[in-house]
Amino acid sequence: MPIRPPALDDRSFDDLVADLVRRIPAHTPEWTDPRVGDPGRTLIDLFAWLGDTILYRANLIPERQRLAFLRLLGQSMRPAQPASGLVQIVNDDPAVSAATLPARHGLKGPTPFETLEEMTALPVEGKCYIKRRPNDDEAAQFADLLPDLQELYGLASRPSAYVTTPVFIDGAAEPAGRDLAAETIDTTLWIALLALQPGDAEVEKARKALGGGTSGERAALSIGVAPAIDIPAALAPVGPRAPIPHSWEICGPDASGTAFLPLEVLADRSSGLTASGTLRLLLPGGDDFGAPKNDVLQKLDAGVGSAPPRIDDEKTAARIVTWIRLRPARALQPGTLKLAWAGINAVRIEARKSLGRQHVGKGSGMSGQEVSLGITNVDPQTLQIEVEEEEGMVPWRQVPDVQLGGRNERVYSLDPEAGTIRFGDGMHGLAPAIGKAIHVAYARTGGGVAGNLPAGTLKAIDPPPALPGGGGPLPKLKAAQPLATNGGVDAETLASAEARIPSLLRTCDRAVTRDDWKLLALQTPGLAIGRVEVLERFKPQQRRYDIPGIVSVMVIPARFGAAPPAPRADRETLERVYAWLDPRRPLGSELYVIAPDYVPMGVSAAVDLVDPAQRDNVLAAVKDAIRQCLWPLAPGGPDGTGWTLGRAIDDRQIETAIARVAGVRSVAPVRLFTRAGSGQRWTMIGEDSSGRAQLRIETWQLPELAMLSVGVGDSASTRLGSGDDTGDGGIAVPVVPEVC
Repeated sequence: MPIRPPALDDRSFDDLVADLVRRIPAHTPEWTDPRVGDPGRTLIDLFAWLGDTILYRANLIPERQRLAFLRLLGQSMRPAQPASGLVQIVNDDPAVSAATLPARHGLKGPTPFETLEEMTALPVEGKCYIKRRPNDDEAAQFADLLPDLQELYGLASRPSAYVTTPVFIDGAAEPAGRDLAAETIDTTLWIALLALQPGDAEVEKARKALGGGTSGERAALSIGVAPAIDIPAALAPVGPRAPIPHSWEICGPDASGTAFLPLEVLADRSSGLTASGTLRLLLPGGDDFGAPKNDVLQKLDAGVGSAPPRIDDEKTAARIVTWIRLRPARALQPGTLKLAWAGINAVRIEARKSLGRQHVGKGSGMSGQEVSLGITNVDPQTLQIEVEEEEGMVPWRQVPDVQLGGRNERVYSLDPEAGTIRFGDGMHGLAPAIGKAIHVAYARTGGGVAGNLPAGTLKAIDPPPALPGGGGPLPKLKAAQPLATNGGVDAETLASAEARIPSLLRTCDRAVTRDDWKLLALQTPGLAIGRVEVLERFKPQQRRYDIPGIVSVMVIPARFGAAPPAPRADRETLERVYAWLDPRRPLGSELYVIAPDYVPMGVSAAVDLVDPAQRDNVLAAVKDAIRQCLWPLAPGGPDGTGWTLGRAIDDRQIETAIARVAGVRSVAPVRLFTRAGSGQRWTMIGEDSSGRAQLRIETWQLPELAMLSVGVGDSASTRLGSGDDTGDGGIAVPVVPEVC
């Protein structure tokens, strides 16, 4: 029988009313007609209703007790996670040469944001360019021009044409990304550092600022990069990506533009160009860098070979101070380095707020004293607690559990979601003495989905700190947000924390059995996962089973409805699932987190209608029924849990789904189609010896309905349309100069 919690009082509303009515003769004998509608009876009903609500609450476990149960299990509710992203700091104030922002500097927006590291906003603008390969039309147009350019430049071999192409125009991101290996002729990203205004004086002023000015200290340039978020190939294993070997170089003072100096990377927060982050580059002195001429009348071979791309716009060319280039250290395969955005004067930000010193309580001398910090969703990495002692305020150390502390250790434990700290009992960790002050020396708080802001939301920044010595005006800075901030997750609710207790007790936060892997993957914080499949002993790269020690976890993101295309997890989602599961896997096992492998298929169906006047509505319902039948997520599939992994697609199953649609009198035999090879032509699947058409798929595959045709008649169409409804070597030269 089911487990039912005991009821402290099982009286209902009717029981309370009947009990009160029975007391009337004893207490008010003059009231002889307590019928429904009488004013006195209305009061009885009101008090019975209030009593019923009180009893209902009394029969539930109070929230305080539920939280106590969580604490007994060593669990607390998960705190909110902050959103993060990148912003550019625009320094276009002509009165200021450079402005340094410290870490934890605030930005103004719908929710508080702070910078994560120190950065210097230099008074220059950065524009990104690539030497783009010509497309087919351009290549045909330039074919007759290349021999003349070869003769003009005196080249020994036929040159390779390129088109100077600006990317990330006006600082805007390109979500699809720019593939440096596939789109460019030199696998290089070029960044032009431009003075704020054209002219030799302005360029020289910017050069001095980049070279350190009169201070003699070399300037540091912060560059932000954001790799494009792509959809991995089917069954492509996703895990920690290896850093991409690369170098940053600056154009030397040589007028040819072919000499480059390597730049020292002071800090790389992009994990080797594999994650959104910043790089801090130490610039050389002002006399050690320059820029070649772009005017072909002054420099005929401008932009030729390894020189920076030629800029034919006169106003932009008159602002160039120097060039910086990002170049991989080895040849890359297409898709290895795709950038959605890159820019200078960038800094990482996070949706948190810093708090200074504040008094939060006094020691009570009792063991296990708990103190509220007055804030919630505390960042555990930054919390600093100090307790008053004889020698003054002394810092105490944070530990996961004060029971792990020694007898005389100054330790405390933190519940980050509730914003409370707990001290020891004297035997396991010290307890603050009676009357001694407890201070928060520093803390950061915040987080939640409110920090997930679209690009362009953050535009203002708090005034920077005063310059050393108080001299000179404060710079007037602006913020530009090229990318959306993401990663913000609200704090866990009590109901959600209770819901994961059974899973916690079952898995002990360790992935051993198939159910353990599935439950833990579904609980990945901040992700909406619709389905998880665990393929034991399956190595996705080789499509092989029965390999000991390997576990492949297939992740399908949640999506409402059954609209094509089928749901696919992007690389960021798979990486977050991998990062969540990897610490929980058994030692010695090999983990792969993969995207589903979909097999494209087509369906042609015909039905006979009960009412021809309802033709459009019925045919739309038939299409929805077919899509629902083949959909990989619940409530799709024949059994309502999504199409089973590796299950063959049978025409009879689809016919059954169609027959359930209201308004369908009869169903003609369904035709199934598959693509011939890697082309776009659809081939009908013939019937087998049993008279049934089946599309057989591998045990790791799922069907994807890529083409659907539904009509009225006694025979389905036997044909489908072709579409889906639902380096060259040589010396690089610019082509088509403006002047000859």
